[in-house]
Amino acid sequence: MTDEKLPIEALSAHPVVLYGCGISYFTGKMENYFKLRGIAYELKDMPFPGFKKRMEKAVGVMQMPAVILPDGRWMTDTTKMIQLFEAQLPGDGLIPDDPRQAFFCYLIEDWADEWLWRPAMHYRWHYREGARFASDYLASHLLQSMMAPLWMKRARLTMRQRNGYTVGDGITRDNVAHVESGFMKTLAILEAIFAKRQFLLGARPSLADIGLSGPFFRHFALDPVPAEILRQHAPHVLAWVTRLWRTRLSDGVAPWPEAWEDTLPDDLAPLLEDISKTHLAYLCANVEAVKAGQKRFDADIDGTFYKAARYSQYRVWCLKELRAHFQAMPEDAQADTRAMLQKTGCWEPLWRHSELPMADDQEKNLPFHADSKMVGVNET
Repeated sequence: MTDEKLPIEALSAHPVVLYGCGISYFTGKMENYFKLRGIAYELKDMPFPGFKKRMEKAVGVMQMPAVILPDGRWMTDTTKMIQLFEAQLPGDGLIPDDPRQAFFCYLIEDWADEWLWRPAMHYRWHYREGARFASDYLASHLLQSMMAPLWMKRARLTMRQRNGYTVGDGITRDNVAHVESGFMKTLAILEAIFAKRQFLLGARPSLADIGLSGPFFRHFALDPVPAEILRQHAPHVLAWVTRLWRTRLSDGVAPWPEAWEDTLPDDLAPLLEDISKTHLAYLCANVEAVKAGQKRFDADIDGTFYKAARYSQYRVWCLKELRAHFQAMPEDAQADTRAMLQKTGCWEPLWRHSELPMADDQEKNLPFHADSKMVGVNET
């Protein structure tokens, strides 16, 4: 990550500009972060197609969201933006003091960013009511300059998103049931957690909560089909979405929970077991595809076949980042964390591939410049 400094003093007087969309996964994640951290921001739409050239010139790639600092510099990639803010903002932030807890925050954030993306896109674009809601909003906010009737804009958006993020990313009639049952399993695990405590680790929000806000805030709790599922089956999860949105660190928060030793809290273990079977299995299949030079790949995820999923150089980098977070820990914390990862099945897939096919300097200048080789980035 770059060592550039943020204009910390200016943040209190001048809002950052957040270019994104009011129903966007990663825009919502950054909104939750800015709210929690008390960073004033102004949300603006990213009108297509004119914004594309502007953003590519500034950061090297078109993706959502983009942040413009008070000094005029552009940023992108929510994970690295948040890490940079956390490293430079004063006061206690969102990364736990205990390195074991911090590692699991990084892991949960990555899972929420890169795996829950799939059911979020499925519920938005597979069902007619979700596609109608999202395409109408996006057509009205992002395609204002396109000279075409609204119905045509909606049809174009729906086809694009399905081709890119549902049927175009390995979801078929044969595995829709797995996508939806996996979502219900995730809800059941989270419902049990939030029935007992305010946030994932306790009475204090962490990076893991911010990661989860991506899929939940602007997708599962907003889109017609999953929002009704939450109301019926996961009211405590729905309450957590609202609680996170209105929480401010400046109002005072509880201390971090007692440091873990070699055992996860009982209700977090099922979450990690599921991350092992789904997200980490997918990351490994993606690594194999990138090594083989495949643009599309098939994968067996938790006993279910996903056909012709898109490869992603970015997700190779995600796996590399998780390894780097582990290797940066003190030796005693590494030993404890390894024991927890082994118990939940996460250790083996994290290290299955001794060499990762990283592109040259892929992440060197994040978050101020995203190398164009980082393909497979996410939008809306």
